[in-house]
Amino acid sequence: MKFLCIGYYNAQKMDAKPKGVIETVMSECGPHLDTFYKTGQVLLDVGVEQGEKQVRRNSGQVKVTASQEDGEKIGSVFILEAVNLEEAIRVASLHPSVQVEAGEEFGWRLEVHRVHTYKGDRN
Repeated sequence: MKFLCIGYYNAQKMDAKPKGVIETVMSECGPHLDTFYKTGQVLLDVGVEQGEKQVRRNSGQVKVTASQEDGEKIGSVFILEAVNLEEAIRVASLHPSVQVEAGEEFGWRLEVHRVHTYKGDRN
């Protein structure tokens, strides 16, 4: 089974810290990513910049607006292969957003979603 995991952070809390502090915290992610990838269950891992635009349908037309500036943001998205939800949670728990202690201060968290349709290079 495949699982989509979405990592969130609080932009206001992270933006309030000096750049050096953020760089130090981010440098702690590498060893956790190594462990995460060594499971062999990570099919895709994408770190994303803060959202720039939203696209939605409004009054019968497609509207493009600026993304929300403050609050919770998506920081990463990844897809896992696992036999069940419990295993997906175990593997997702190896991700830096859960393992790096300072992440708690910045509102880092993950959601794990079962995927019911998937079109990709590893079906």
